[in-house]
Amino acid sequence: MSRVAAPLPPLGAVVDGRGTRFSLLSSGAEAVDLCLFDQPDDAVESRRVTLAHGTGDVWSAQVEGVGPGQLYGFRARGPYEPTRGLRFNPAKLLLDPWARAVTGEPRIDTSLFDSSETPSQADSAGAMPKAIVVADGAAADRPPRPRTPWRETVIYECHVKGMTRLHPEVPEELRGTYLGLAQPAVIGHLLELGVTAVELLPVQQFATEPNLAAAGLTNYFGYNPLALLAPHAAWATAADGRQVEEFRVLVDALHEAGLEVILDVVFNHTAEGGEGGPTYSWRGIDNQAYYRLDPAHPRRYVNWSGCGNTLDTAGPAGRRLVLDCLRHWVVEMGVDGFRFDLAPTLGRDRVGRFRPADSLLEEIATDPALAEVKLIAEPWDLGPEGYGPGRFPEPWREWNDRYRDAVRSFWRGDGGRKRDLAAGLEGSPGLFGDPRPRPVSVDFVTCHDGFTLADLVSYEHKRNEANLEGNRDGSDGNHSRSWGVEGPTENPAILALRDQVRRGLLTTLALTSGVPMLSHGDELGRTQEGNNNAYCHDSPLTWLDWDLDPRREALLVFTRRLLRLRRDYGLGPDAEITWLRPDGGPMRSVDWRPGAGHALGARMVAPGGELLAVFNGGDREVLFQLPRPPATRRWRRLLSTVEPEAAARTLRFPSLRLLPHSAVLLDQEEAGSPTGDSS
Repeated sequence: MSRVAAPLPPLGAVVDGRGTRFSLLSSGAEAVDLCLFDQPDDAVESRRVTLAHGTGDVWSAQVEGVGPGQLYGFRARGPYEPTRGLRFNPAKLLLDPWARAVTGEPRIDTSLFDSSETPSQADSAGAMPKAIVVADGAAADRPPRPRTPWRETVIYECHVKGMTRLHPEVPEELRGTYLGLAQPAVIGHLLELGVTAVELLPVQQFATEPNLAAAGLTNYFGYNPLALLAPHAAWATAADGRQVEEFRVLVDALHEAGLEVILDVVFNHTAEGGEGGPTYSWRGIDNQAYYRLDPAHPRRYVNWSGCGNTLDTAGPAGRRLVLDCLRHWVVEMGVDGFRFDLAPTLGRDRVGRFRPADSLLEEIATDPALAEVKLIAEPWDLGPEGYGPGRFPEPWREWNDRYRDAVRSFWRGDGGRKRDLAAGLEGSPGLFGDPRPRPVSVDFVTCHDGFTLADLVSYEHKRNEANLEGNRDGSDGNHSRSWGVEGPTENPAILALRDQVRRGLLTTLALTSGVPMLSHGDELGRTQEGNNNAYCHDSPLTWLDWDLDPRREALLVFTRRLLRLRRDYGLGPDAEITWLRPDGGPMRSVDWRPGAGHALGARMVAPGGELLAVFNGGDREVLFQLPRPPATRRWRRLLSTVEPEAAARTLRFPSLRLLPHSAVLLDQEEAGSPTGDSS
């Protein structure tokens, strides 16, 4: 008779009728102490409890009379031998990796660091945030999940703080918080825009890197995790545990409006950095178990993240941490999906080969608690053969940077990218297979990394001097064009052309057979003044400016029209596309060659009707011959990137003048319908 494995005991702080049970996973520690604190800044614990070593390398203790709100941390004793990868030091107060709330970020202090050979004797408790005991369970009567099918999904990537920090209709005390993002004015904007899911940049408690803090900068994006199960405390009205409930309020408000919540999660590295980095948690609890160490030099860390270390998600401790974390955010917090930063690290075996089968990626995909959530991979990291879109099996979806580059290049006038543009609009079948049964490609023109949409048409060179790295950081391959003047200008012709190209980029995104993703504020003309790596600026440079001038207001209206057309016509993976030459005939192999012009058309037959999209990415006007409609019907111009506010018009002639760098969407109506006429 086969045995059923006993369920693993829960880790972290679990409240019961008698008090709280504290549990920590460490296979290498010789002793572990629980430290209880009265105040967040206390440098000395008010009580210390020794944990018992139980089965499965779990250290635990039941503490009577302790309940929600209690502050705590751990100290682990064991050898400090960096050459063997051992870094135990009881002078370090350690944050619980399973903490569900944290009092904030560390205060950068010398006590957090050890020398290369000997452990520091300076106690770090005064510089460390404390974990907070949180009551179990969420309300049972929460709104239902929207469960939007992938074919109908439109993602809006946004930053919790940046979205509302300057919003005039959000109460001042709630701007930049979870509750601010939950306000009706913000949710109303998202609904009117036409998106179906909000993808939040990391909300897991994170920390600013010591080098940034020394330079007077801050980690704003959040890709530097400190506590994977805890909502970032700075975006709550107070860092006393209420961040958990306020995040749930946000999720419930979005669900009530029919919007899904996707979290951008970071499991490839932690805030502890490389060999000389600070000790916050994992390094002092069990360095060998939680990190990938260089087998030849265990004092060093494998650095497939580019951030100094790599979490060992091939080992049992790392796997359990990630799975427990995902279950927590889904079951307890209510989220609907995840976008995994540098996802290949989660699919690498013990020697670093990418093997999605039998890896953590497969465990995530088959976990019953995660069965219905959306899973999105950023399909590259810095490990061996780290770049490889198309390698993630069902149910994973993947970011498509090739789509981004093809669309950008086409609209800046690179005629050789027509084939790439067409492939992108078809859902990149060469990478991901036929999108009709399941759209795999998550398509975007801009995201948190790189230029905003406004900057993409205003700068050809990054302007990252404010990052204090000599403008060396950030990508140099932006596929952008400034259209005559680098940066701001008052030239009306250049401004008009920039607006037109932005509309072309957005139009292409709205028509994709993949899953479109819009970066927050692009619909409002948000700029970062040419900074394409603004992760370290928590300031008006990165916050959304809601004070709209007429040009920005017009862009918002146009974006709403585009996404409404996508929804009404059922565009996406169910649309069948036929590609046309400017003379109206089907594209031949010779027509795809570089130098064969910058114009093409896409005839899209979708569940909601037939659309014709015609594009001209070049600098010259093109006369486009429209396919002959049935005798009783006429082509109608629905939308033009040149005249974005023009009403729909019936075309009298079988041809269309396509101005440079423009796109037009058309459908068919019965002859004689009263929508005016145009040549």
